[in-house]
Amino acid sequence: MTATDPRIDRLNSATADLDAPLLAADVAAIDTNLAALVRRAGGTPIRVASKSVRVRAVLERALATPGFAGIMAWSLREALWLECDDVLMGYPTVDRGALTQLASNAAATQRITLMVDSAAHLDLLEAVGPWASPPRVCLDVDASLRLGPAHIGVRRSPLRTPADVVTLGRDASRRGMAVQGVMFYEAQIAGLPDSGRAVRWMKRKSAGELAYRRAAVVDALRDAVGPLRIVNSGGTGSLEVSAADPSVTEVTAGSGIFAPTLFDGYDAFTPAPALFFALPVVRTPTSRIATAFAGGYIASGPTGRSRVPSIVGPGRLLRAEGVGEVQTPIVGSGATLGDRVWFRHAKAGEVCERFDTVHLVENGSRTAVPTYRGEGRTFG
Repeated sequence: MTATDPRIDRLNSATADLDAPLLAADVAAIDTNLAALVRRAGGTPIRVASKSVRVRAVLERALATPGFAGIMAWSLREALWLECDDVLMGYPTVDRGALTQLASNAAATQRITLMVDSAAHLDLLEAVGPWASPPRVCLDVDASLRLGPAHIGVRRSPLRTPADVVTLGRDASRRGMAVQGVMFYEAQIAGLPDSGRAVRWMKRKSAGELAYRRAAVVDALRDAVGPLRIVNSGGTGSLEVSAADPSVTEVTAGSGIFAPTLFDGYDAFTPAPALFFALPVVRTPTSRIATAFAGGYIASGPTGRSRVPSIVGPGRLLRAEGVGEVQTPIVGSGATLGDRVWFRHAKAGEVCERFDTVHLVENGSRTAVPTYRGEGRTFG
């Protein structure tokens, strides 16, 4: 992308009367990405991951797109707040207040499925009862790759084998809970760009191992507790791989809607960058350096360059300062006092925690919609 990228031209024009810092999204790029995700899923329904969006208007746009169905929430309080008939919790919760609220609300219990991975989670659900309607639970299964002593992937669920899953599923059923299904998140495939031969080999190896193990888990759990409504898998980076497995009933995606920098560099797809933030230049200490206000929006995860926002167009960050809490010096951008410098964030939804409003730009006009923060919600 260059300084004359048409998306940036559209965003600049539509927001020219606004003061920066500001957050803006190109609606045409969002729609392009939604359509691409649906194509990549190949007919498998997509559950949209709310943590990667954090803007209710954009979540609603995704759900209005044929091929999307349901939300994966990252907080129970968020799930209770969202107006969606089918919410799957992406993570377990120990929020007793929210669980007590859910337990007393039969309608909410019918639309929200809780994530569990241990008997301790089931103990907690029993402790906050009585339940107006039996709680719905989904079992999170470790989808990482094991190569000898090496663990490749995220550290989440202790469940891995069919026996592990059947034991917990039967326990939940005995306690009167409604077992809805299982979730597998293969982060080592979905969240890792194709950066070299070794990574590509690891992804193929992991996909083969997981397909075999996932089918075995699903078959065993169905035999133990009956039909499963949910066999969830995938992420933006692995839709094709997950959707190709006949045991999978739905895939999850969210980051691919905004296309942050962490999703550059995949072989199977090239998303359209859709979400950008602009910083105002407030000083010029030298003829080659423009210093912008604010900008320290570092993404979560392992510290390093991959978590730093990327400048759109010419310019580079100073190694000694990077993106700063209160100022960000940029070398070689050509920007002068009062100009804007545009950036892409490394992660999709996280930058929305920095702004109350995102300006949706479409056909030369803009619509200001609140982020979660703008609605007085953070959920984390």
